[in-house]
Amino acid sequence: MMPPEAPVTDPLGRGAGSAPAVSVCPPVRIEVLRKRPDFLRAAAALRQAAPGFLLQARARQPGEAAAPEAVRVGYTCSKKLGNAVARNRAKRRLREIARLVLPGLARPGWDYVLVGRPEATASRDFTDLQADLRRAMAQVHDGKPRPPHDGAPRGRRGRKG
Repeated sequence: MMPPEAPVTDPLGRGAGSAPAVSVCPPVRIEVLRKRPDFLRAAAALRQAAPGFLLQARARQPGEAAAPEAVRVGYTCSKKLGNAVARNRAKRRLREIARLVLPGLARPGWDYVLVGRPEATASRDFTDLQADLRRAMAQVHDGKPRPPHDGAPRGRRGRKG
C-alpha cells in the first residue's frame, strides 16, 4: 500500500494551484529626474528640512512633458559632502530610502528632490533616514512645509553695520 502523497506547496506554504496575492492598488511609477531645469523648478518650490537631508517638492503643471500619473525623484549631493566616494555613498542611501518610502507616500504628478547634507546623510542611522523621509513627506503634503527662500537677507548676516 502506498502512503498518501503530501500536498505540494511553494516556499510560502501556498498550495500548488493557488494564485499569489494581488495588490488592489496600482503600482506607483517612479521616474528619475535628470535635467537641470527640473531640479531648478523643484528648488523654487516647497522644501522641508530633515536631519539627514533636505526634501524639495513640487506639483507638476498639467502641460509638462512627464506622464501625469508618474512620480519623479531626483538626488543631489554637492562637494560639501566630501569626495566622490562620500557623495556616491550618500546618493545610494537617498535612493534606497526613496525606493522604500515613496511608493506608499508619494503623490502622482509630483516631483521630489532629496538633497544630501554634510556629515548627516552618509552617517545617520538608516531607519532614522527612513523616518525622516516619512515625516518630511507628511509635512509637505499637509501644507506645513517651509516656503522657498526669496533671496532676502535674514538674521544678522547680510546686514551692514
